[in-house]
Amino acid sequence: MDAADSPALYSRFLRGLALSQQRVAFRAGNEQVSYARAHETALLWAGSLVRARAGASAGAVGVLAAKGSTAYIGILAALYAGAAVVPLRLDFPAARTRHMLAASGATGLIADAGGLAKLPELLPVLDGVTVVGPSGPPDGGAPVPVVLPTPQWALERPRAVGSDDPAYILFTSGSTGNPKGVVITHGNTGHYFRHIDERYDFTPADVFSQAFDLNFDCSLFDLFCAWGAGATSVAVPSQAYRDLPAFLTAQGVTVWFSTPSAIDLVRRMGGLAAGAMPGLRRSFFAGEAFMCGDAADWSRAAPDCVIENLYGPTELTVTIAAHRWSEESSPRLAVNGVVPVGALHAGHDQLLLGDDGQPNRTEGELCVAGPQLTPGYLDPRDERGRFLDRDHRRWYRTGDRVRQLDGGALAYLGRLDSQVQIQGWRIELGEVEHALRDCGVRDAVALGVPVDAGTELFAFYTGRPLPAAQLVHRLRQLLPDGAIPKHYRHLERFPLNTNRKIDRSSLAAQANALLSGARRARGQ
Repeated sequence: MDAADSPALYSRFLRGLALSQQRVAFRAGNEQVSYARAHETALLWAGSLVRARAGASAGAVGVLAAKGSTAYIGILAALYAGAAVVPLRLDFPAARTRHMLAASGATGLIADAGGLAKLPELLPVLDGVTVVGPSGPPDGGAPVPVVLPTPQWALERPRAVGSDDPAYILFTSGSTGNPKGVVITHGNTGHYFRHIDERYDFTPADVFSQAFDLNFDCSLFDLFCAWGAGATSVAVPSQAYRDLPAFLTAQGVTVWFSTPSAIDLVRRMGGLAAGAMPGLRRSFFAGEAFMCGDAADWSRAAPDCVIENLYGPTELTVTIAAHRWSEESSPRLAVNGVVPVGALHAGHDQLLLGDDGQPNRTEGELCVAGPQLTPGYLDPRDERGRFLDRDHRRWYRTGDRVRQLDGGALAYLGRLDSQVQIQGWRIELGEVEHALRDCGVRDAVALGVPVDAGTELFAFYTGRPLPAAQLVHRLRQLLPDGAIPKHYRHLERFPLNTNRKIDRSSLAAQANALLSGARRARGQ
């Protein structure tokens, strides 16, 4: 099957391979790997996975590696083996990684040296899992056999997959304390990238930033937009933000994608001077509210750049809507200074539910149906309240309140539920509260509090007073860093509203007052 006709996500890399065989597919630090080498190596690693399964379907394959050749080629290898990619992070608590491997039913794991060093902590879920370690086990061996790829095992070509087969399994925050596994199929990604190809003019001459963590859905845009065009993807290290204009110039980056929070960081480092980023021709922002002031500042620093605000939950495959920034029209369309999220991708329908649960033509919770909609969560129990069956169709309830603007675009008004966005990460406040209770507090309420640089988590708790450092230490064993509150306040009891429920609005006002007082004390 020709790559152009295949539903497989990996067909985008094959298309890039045909365009740019000897060009660089990705750079990460001092590493750079050509399309030809990445393809050959991915076939080798995929063959190792398939051989270990005696030719059976590889199911799902975890990729436990830092950004670099093992991670990027590992993603390709999993796809080439016909498996779903399960991106994992080295800095996540072991309990969280064990849950992801078990919930996804992973039968394979590709790990770099850092990932192999984590194997003892993952041992309870590694029974029957083929571990491929391109660099071999660390000194002292490993607690399970580690397969070193052998040339005669290499596949001749990627294994065929269908539109309904899973391409990725991505985990989002869950209110029960365990992350939810979202299944993204090759059909989902096929529709998404066809839309991307029609909208944008990416070429082999482009160089894409790869700023997102690989378990963040936007990383699919970073990689597969670049690879589908035969372009180069460049990993963005954290130290690059100290002088982002210099990094972009040195790497020749032409396409940037990040959360809007990155803009404030670059600003504080002095990187948003007029004309500071002349090489950028396209910039994309997603994952949290994009403020008009930030868009204007970025535009002045990158004067020849087209800027877009992208919107979409993981359940709708990376992004589902886009608004192209215009200094003249966008601020007029903005609500509360937030850049509109735009119109839905072609082939999708929207439904706005008012506070009464009935359709509303102008404002309400956004529900979406169409080909980018996930077939569901790994655990059907997670689907309660997230999907709606109406008019013989299945709709995803985003939990986002939007307003219909003239011309079909949507304006983002905020979250309806208890989720907040922290630097692009979707955080379920219920999960944070659950973890706090596991740390020895009686009860807990977590809130997202607006600050100048975005949103910070504030935790109120009852029970025995505990040092904040002790809570943070315990939470790091349960939650990723982005979900750990920055502020803690002990209360004898929580305030209650007239319905005898915890008065979260009162707590939010108290948190705002405490943070404002702290800023005044610092003279800010």
